[in-house]
Amino acid sequence: MLKATTITKKFGPLTVLKGVDIAIEKGEMVSIVGSSGAGKSTLLHILGTLDRPDSGQIEIDGQSLSSLSSAELAKFRNKHIGFIFQFHHLLPEFDALENVCIPGWIANGSREQIKKRAIELLQLLGLGDRIHHKPNELSGGEQQRVAVARALINEPLIVFADEPTGNLDSTNARSLHELFTKINAEFGTTFLIVTHNEELAALSSRVLHMRDGLFS
Repeated sequence: MLKATTITKKFGPLTVLKGVDIAIEKGEMVSIVGSSGAGKSTLLHILGTLDRPDSGQIEIDGQSLSSLSSAELAKFRNKHIGFIFQFHHLLPEFDALENVCIPGWIANGSREQIKKRAIELLQLLGLGDRIHHKPNELSGGEQQRVAVARALINEPLIVFADEPTGNLDSTNARSLHELFTKINAEFGTTFLIVTHNEELAALSSRVLHMRDGLFS
């Protein structure tokens, strides 16, 4: 599903990634753990096409990403990659249903089909009675579940999650962990998760440890 070789990245004089290799199979749920500054989030953003490496190669589902233009990369990202961040980044002027639908509409999907799938996802995530609530009318845990539904709306090849439970209390964090494992089991969705949460990492099919810009 995903293969990256000798990924490097510098920020000024600081080398953050020092030739990272990683391969993830379809249907895996993989967690990357390590101390702050180890390069975890930088790697995740590069693999998710939000940033480009200084050197190295990335393939997702056989597609080489280095050969794509910025416009082609944006289109590929919208269609094939889902993102969940520590902060939900929901648009405050739209309700939960609209927030979930937006990536599908951007991809020019059928508005009615996208809306139907969004409702199904929100119901699956326990938000069936909250679909017309705006973000400020939802709890932190509910907002993050809307963000999960948004990440899944285009049926992505892989979902990248960067500290997805970092802004949640222990109860909501545990609930989100259970949702990830349920989605992974029921839909075969591939996950790559950066986390400090040992409980979430333990639920993954594989845990990778990063230190000083490399896997140890």
